[in-house]
Order: sequence, then C-alpha cells, then structure tokens
Amino acid sequence: MSIKSLPIIYIFIFSFLPVVTFANENESVKSDILFLKIQELEEEIADLRNKIESQNFLIEKLIDESLDLKEDIPQNNNVTLSTDIKFDGVEDPESIDQVYKAAVSALEKQDFKEAFSLFEYFVDSFNDDEKKPLSYFWLGEISLINNDFEKSNVFFMELISSYPNHYRVPLAHKKIGDIYLKSNEIENAKNKYNYVVREYPNNTASSLALQLLKNME
Repeated sequence: MSIKSLPIIYIFIFSFLPVVTFANENESVKSDILFLKIQELEEEIADLRNKIESQNFLIEKLIDESLDLKEDIPQNNNVTLSTDIKFDGVEDPESIDQVYKAAVSALEKQDFKEAFSLFEYFVDSFNDDEKKPLSYFWLGEISLINNDFEKSNVFFMELISSYPNHYRVPLAHKKIGDIYLKSNEIENAKNKYNYVVREYPNNTASSLALQLLKNME
C-alpha cells in the first residue's frame, strides 16, 4: 500500500509522530536534568548537615566541659588574663584547649571584649591548624561588630593568606566585602562579592554574596 492510498488521518498521524517523539525526548531530557539537580542539592544539603552537626557537637562539647581552673599546671612564664585563668605559655594540648574553650565560652555569652582578648592571646601563643585560623576569623568578626574595619580586614586577610585552604576562607572573603560595603566602598564591595560567587560557587558564602549583589542592584 502506498502512502497516497492511506487515509488522510493516518498521514496526519505519521507526520505528527516525529514531533511528538521529539517533544517526549525533550521532556525526558528536562526531567533528567531536573533529577540530577535535585540529586546535587540533596548531596549538598547532606554535606552541609554533616558540617553543621560536627560544628554543633564541637561547640556543645566546648561549652559543656567545665574548665578546671584549679588544675595543677607548670607555672613557668605564666600569663594571667582577665578571666583569672592561668596559662603556662607552653604549647601543649591542655593549654591550647583551655584557652580556646574560654574564648568560645566568652563568645557564646557575647562578651566580645573578653573573647577578643582570649582569641588574640591564642593566635599570639599557639599554633593549631584548626583552632588558630578559626581564632583569626572570630577576631575579624568581633572587630567588624565593633566597627573597627581596619583591624577586621587585617585578621581576615591573615586567615586567607596563612590558611588558604581552610573552610572559613570563602566566608572571610565575603566578610571583607562586608567591610567595603560598610565603608561605603560600593564598587570594591561588588568586586569582592563577585569574586566569592565566581571562586566558591558551591559554598554558603557564595549564596550570601549573591543575595547582597541582588540587593545592591
């Protein structure tokens, strides 16, 4: 049977079939892309949840553990801070933990003056690949809260330059953008926010920077 002898309805169906097939394939591709995006978001959420849970566990541990102020510590080169806690100035895990716990505790109580003194003492006295960069970050944050923009920038830049692979670096870049914004240096702020969005697209700091850029339009 030739195509000319087919009823007109069949000819119409056959001619429309490739369009339907293409449309179905197109919808299938869109569905696949959407599914992959959902998977990526789920993975990012799971990763973020793990980080948050780890940080919460650390903070709770630091807060819940009581500071044994009467512990027998060697007293050579003692340093006494306003917390009335004595540290021996020796870089041992016990001293590192005690100072950092006290700093975090003061931060949780929003005693920024005390927290600043303790974090500053920490970065001047100890080397710790996790706590020292975090101390620089909190020094920058406390300075930013106190509108000491110059000092805040110094601390954030110290974190960025000394610990370029630390997970707080993207947020430190975003905070420098905040310093520019608060200083009314709008173009510098936009450039810094765009840098964060470009260099750290999968980091929470990127989302924060992007929102600020939208607000500045």
